[in-house]
Amino acid sequence: MKKKDIQDKTAGPAENDKIKSLAPHTTDATGKLMTTDHGLAINDDQNSLVAGERGATLLEDFIFREKLTHFDHERIPERVVHARGSGAHGVFKLYEPLESLTKAGFLNETEVETPVFVRFSTVAGSKGSTDLARDVRGFAVKFYTQQGNFDLVGNNMPVFFIQDAMKFPDLVHAVKPEPDNEIPQAASAHDTFWDFISLMPESTHMIMWLMSDRAIPRSYRMMEGFGVHTFRFINNKGEANFVKFHWKPLLGVHSVAWDEAQNISGKDPDFHRRDLWEAIESGAFPEWELGVQIVAEKDEFKFGIDLLDPTKIIPEEQVPVQRVGKMTLNRNPDNFFAETEQVAFHVGNVVPGIDFTNDPLLQGRLFSYTDTQLIRLGGPNFHEIPINRPIVPIHNNQRNGFMRQSINKGKVSYGPNSIGDNDPQQVKEADGGFVSYEERIDAKKVRSRSKSFFDHFSQARLFFFSQSEPEKNHIVDAFSFELGKVKTIAIRERMIGILSLVDKGLAAEVAFQLGLKVPEELEQPINRSIPADGDPADYQPEQVEGVVKKSAALSMADTAKESIVSRKIAILAADGFDAQSLNTVKDTIVAAGGVVHVIAPKLGVIVASDDTFIAVDESFLTAASVLYDAVYIPGGTNSVATLEAEANAIHFLNEAFKHCKAIAADTQALQVLEATYFFKKLPEDFSEESVLTEGIVISDDGSTLAALFVKAIAQHRFWNREKPRLVPA
Repeated sequence: MKKKDIQDKTAGPAENDKIKSLAPHTTDATGKLMTTDHGLAINDDQNSLVAGERGATLLEDFIFREKLTHFDHERIPERVVHARGSGAHGVFKLYEPLESLTKAGFLNETEVETPVFVRFSTVAGSKGSTDLARDVRGFAVKFYTQQGNFDLVGNNMPVFFIQDAMKFPDLVHAVKPEPDNEIPQAASAHDTFWDFISLMPESTHMIMWLMSDRAIPRSYRMMEGFGVHTFRFINNKGEANFVKFHWKPLLGVHSVAWDEAQNISGKDPDFHRRDLWEAIESGAFPEWELGVQIVAEKDEFKFGIDLLDPTKIIPEEQVPVQRVGKMTLNRNPDNFFAETEQVAFHVGNVVPGIDFTNDPLLQGRLFSYTDTQLIRLGGPNFHEIPINRPIVPIHNNQRNGFMRQSINKGKVSYGPNSIGDNDPQQVKEADGGFVSYEERIDAKKVRSRSKSFFDHFSQARLFFFSQSEPEKNHIVDAFSFELGKVKTIAIRERMIGILSLVDKGLAAEVAFQLGLKVPEELEQPINRSIPADGDPADYQPEQVEGVVKKSAALSMADTAKESIVSRKIAILAADGFDAQSLNTVKDTIVAAGGVVHVIAPKLGVIVASDDTFIAVDESFLTAASVLYDAVYIPGGTNSVATLEAEANAIHFLNEAFKHCKAIAADTQALQVLEATYFFKKLPEDFSEESVLTEGIVISDDGSTLAALFVKAIAQHRFWNREKPRLVPA
């Protein structure tokens, strides 16, 4: 059975509908005769039409001109932000109907699988940048529902840098490469970004997230997603509740180390893209649960924050996240450009039962997305591109424009009309027509911001205090690295002043790393985002203490750590390895869902001490520890001796230890560990308790070693050994 057949069997009925809708636009890569774009059979696609064998190319060669013209125009403008992305198809399945909250069909029909297309992305870099930049990650989901497309366009962080979309161009201009020299690419560690941030205290909460490990995820499959904004659910009775959307990964929320991220960028800049693709191809389908936080309208001001402020969260201790359904990504795109690159998300694509709030950032996005797609995808008909088409028919009086795909018959393209029986007709609310929520508005037109938006530090403080000690250390290191790249001392000092309003200790540690002192008085006014005629005193950030002092959900320390599914484990071996030692551990890892690569001094095969052999997946020339989650060294006298003398193997182990990964070795391979820099720092006792503290497993019993090793891999990292056990690598 072909893999495509297997995938089709795993798809639900609704997903198959979407697959069928794409089918007329999908062609196989083989088995077809070559034609021009107009269907003319091509006899020679390799040679231009010339005047004699050594003569000039003739202008009349229309086949050459069509081929070159298409090539010249096959690159569309890349996205201004979120340019580098990866996509996948999948399905969403609801657990229980939400009829008391919303009339949205896909949130009330448990028997229906709603097809989805998801695009993950970095934000600041260009299409050619690395996956492992310290950056926000886009997390956009297109639901192809029976009421039209619903796009949940979010990020892997629940808040944003700014409160008003008016500031979005400034933010992007600041974080992008500096315009005089186009440096640096896909990096926020430069003067213009931190100049902007240090003058905008509303960015403080988001910058804490950006300097945390959330900005360098282990994979797209191991990061959360958030709708960022507060939306509304509306039920059939017209009753409304506020809602915030969450995506919770079933593999847990995990990150890499910053030093590791930089190395991965050099070894495999496509690390996240490759990880997603390979996981889906192997059948290890990524899964997330959709969660919602529901707030009744009467409780809008209950939590000490403004729900319309996109720089704020509702702590889960105050409003728990209800998990209402599961999304599974089970099919890779057939063509990256046609699907992942041309997919057009829009925060304004909603369905009956979901509506907007007056969040000023959300309101600006409602304009910006359509405007962007018009220029990027060539005109107003981007919705007709196959990946963007809904699974329900489209009927309206919109016509013509660049790249129109629909052929509309008849005289009528207006309404009301009598010639065409007033077709298409408007839909009553009772029959599923979308009706905007009736919100009373009684206000003056002003350019102003509510004072309820002026608390910029209580939630930044909440985030920092909620982190584990290793996570706090990483935040200090991140600020020190980023601000260390800033050349203007005044910007560094101003930013340390901002940090002092979050935590004096944090500011002092960063200041020490930069050779500066925490300023006794902050540069005034702190907030430069004020009207020209405004009084700076009216725009001073308030010192508000949040109701919640600490939130476990904000730390990755207690994330899911039960599974090693799709984790990549390196086995270092050479000729003369102990086959039983290697196979026992390998089989246990594979049975638990892990992926094993055998790494040796050279490619080909390696021969065991019993004359059996195993294929080598990578050599030390192409492999790197940063591409794996854990390392194992089997026994075997000759193999161990070879690895002990192999500098690349010792470096591989030192680097894996530096990045806090699980390491296991057969007792026969102890001399390889003894050759490493880190071995002398290890405790002498390798009991199960020490294994789950240090992440080092040594045993001469293969089954015991394998079981402990799997437990250690599931812990992801052993961050507590990071500072006391720091080693060069």
